[in-house]
Amino acid sequence: MDQGPPETTRFAPLYDPLLAMPAAADGCFIIARAAQSLDGYIATKDGESCWIGGPEDLAHTHRLRSLCDAVVVGSATVRSDNPRLTTRLVPGPSPVRVVLDTERRLGPHYQVFESGPETLLLCASGGGGGAVHGTAEVVTVPRGPFGMDIGAILATLAARGLRRILIEGGGIAVGNFLRADALDRLHVTVAPLLMGGGIPAVRLADAKRFVWTTHRLGDDLLVDIPLVRRV
Repeated sequence: MDQGPPETTRFAPLYDPLLAMPAAADGCFIIARAAQSLDGYIATKDGESCWIGGPEDLAHTHRLRSLCDAVVVGSATVRSDNPRLTTRLVPGPSPVRVVLDTERRLGPHYQVFESGPETLLLCASGGGGGAVHGTAEVVTVPRGPFGMDIGAILATLAARGLRRILIEGGGIAVGNFLRADALDRLHVTVAPLLMGGGIPAVRLADAKRFVWTTHRLGDDLLVDIPLVRRV
């Protein structure tokens, strides 16, 4: 992927790391993103999260999709948001959609399994079910400390030529990749919103302090955090 859509010119420092050749030995670049309220929540207690970020943040999400080979979400995000995970608000292709569902509990009636770009359903080895799930191909990977082995997930995607990977949500998936030191970059959008409770952005066993740069996305503030990936 040599160049991105014209919109990346405005935020070159933000998008240039995605367009550069990956530095990791496996040739992959893994970025995660989340949108949260000022008090650190990504969704209400019933799981509603679509309204936290503003329109510029939504466009940023679609731009990240267009720059990546694959977009990854967990089963809870599919269940609560029923997303399409396509690139609609900016120029550029839609990525391969990857759903992490360790125990294969999602039904085939969600949008991501009904139509659209290529979709993979990743489940833990040893589970039942057929090789397809709606329109999605089912791929099994070994279990690990975070449900499925994250190194195996990345190797599976890389073997299919999916090397620029966006972990879009939700908090469990982003937190698992962060705890496993499996991210090269983290984008966190903070919206000018107080929720007073809900689902926290990321669950970690230990506190982490980062170096970051900030960018305005309309009324929201985006924090860009470079990380060192060890997986």
